[in-house]
Amino acid sequence: VCCLQCRRGNFIAELEIQLSKEKPRNHLDMRHRLDSKGQRQGKVIDYRMSELRAVELLDGLCEKMQDYTLEKIDSSRQEWIKVDNWDILTIDKQEAKAYSKDISSYCGRLLEETEDELTELIKQGSIKGGDVSKVLCQDLSKHCSSL
Repeated sequence: VCCLQCRRGNFIAELEIQLSKEKPRNHLDMRHRLDSKGQRQGKVIDYRMSELRAVELLDGLCEKMQDYTLEKIDSSRQEWIKVDNWDILTIDKQEAKAYSKDISSYCGRLLEETEDELTELIKQGSIKGGDVSKVLCQDLSKHCSSL
């Protein structure tokens, strides 16, 4: 169940979207101190390798899952859908909200368990669009033995 939840959870799609929508950013200038000659001291950090980038990519990811619920396609298939307006939802709202809460908490647990390693991989530039499912569900969390 965890493997299915991980692979089909829309936080993977949302993170892929975040990665694809990233715009080039300036380096982070951390040279705030002046030495005795008036020269600025400190580091200039490439934004793509910064912790700030990782935080911005992951921040709010699981909260976005509260906009998703599970919709039954037929007797054997279900699919995660994004809900724009909960008031016009045709399926049982209480059940839909429960699914929404479930995927949101699963996302929170998954990120909590993989956050340090995931942040490092983002900083190293090792995560590219299309890799997120394998990295999160197989490599880091071990929720899936193979995809």
